[in-house]
Amino acid sequence: MTKADKPKTAPIAVAAAALALSGAAAAQSPAHSSVDANGLNQMPAITVPPSSFLSPQAREAYIKATRDPRPMDPVELAPVVTQLRAGYDATLNAALERTRTLYPVKVEHDTIAGVPVEVVTPKAGVTRAKAHKVLINLHGGAFMLGGGGPGGLMEAIPVASIGGYRVITVDYRMAPEHHFPDASEDVAAVYAALLKTYKPAHIGIYGCSSGGTLTAQATVWFQTHNLPRPGAIGVLCASLSPNFGGDSAYLAPPLNGNPPPALPVKDQRWKGTGETPYMAGVDLRSPLAQPLGHPTVLAKFPPTLMITSTRAPEMSAAVYSHAQLVKAGVDADLHVFEGLWHGFAADPRLPESRDYQDVIARFFDRELKP
Repeated sequence: MTKADKPKTAPIAVAAAALALSGAAAAQSPAHSSVDANGLNQMPAITVPPSSFLSPQAREAYIKATRDPRPMDPVELAPVVTQLRAGYDATLNAALERTRTLYPVKVEHDTIAGVPVEVVTPKAGVTRAKAHKVLINLHGGAFMLGGGGPGGLMEAIPVASIGGYRVITVDYRMAPEHHFPDASEDVAAVYAALLKTYKPAHIGIYGCSSGGTLTAQATVWFQTHNLPRPGAIGVLCASLSPNFGGDSAYLAPPLNGNPPPALPVKDQRWKGTGETPYMAGVDLRSPLAQPLGHPTVLAKFPPTLMITSTRAPEMSAAVYSHAQLVKAGVDADLHVFEGLWHGFAADPRLPESRDYQDVIARFFDRELKP
């Protein structure tokens, strides 16, 4: 591979998402909105400034990222996944140095039920009130990136430090070497092992992006494999479906400097983690792959935290997923951050990133039983 052929490493705001952004640029827009018989809305060109509610740090990060967008299509980049992982990890490691300065912790490598993990604890130790509780983190990265430490540590370190929890981040099997449901099996193996020490009501699970998708998938896996449901879960930067859809799937890409997906989009869906190599060929009618659309399955979910943002392509799917959980009788929280992008919390310099971590820690404080 020549230097010119090497894939570019995306900025954190884009790379953490590992989104599949595709499609041609929109055709010239009319002066006014025009809706055809199929409900397709041809919108006039508009100028949208950064949200007035952003912190100065987030505004600066947003402008920098959107002026030089570097979308990544996991399907197309699977053949060069080794190089892609190296660039992704380098980007995460730079942010990880800042994260460890802001959130002092101790990190130990371990293996649980044959699955490699990183065990993260507050530098001062787990608080007495939480010694009998534990959190499991599932890192993001389109089921292809972020393994081996950096991805999980970025998500586990702040929550461990702020919340005073022991957080175990799971290095689950990823594509293209592995395929659904390997990651769910790894999560279940770790969870079953922890049940020998912790009560299910004292275990929380959370993850961002594909880690959020996996959190939902693993919750269903527990149901179908006779494992008790955990005390609470966090489906962050994701929804209960591995594919995106709704308004944000079309509006978020242009707001982040990328073209909208090409029309028509089958079943009004847009590429998400459901179209990564990990999910290739999987029947999304199965609740093990896509819990959304299965009310009986959703009714058995534990208290669920959902976090998204208004310029993230998964926002509509997350909002809809929250509504379906509530409809099924689940105690579900939804937090929507204004003006921010997918995976924004991967940048520890943003005040909004700290707010995001606080929401997660407080949720598990409230939901995990005494």
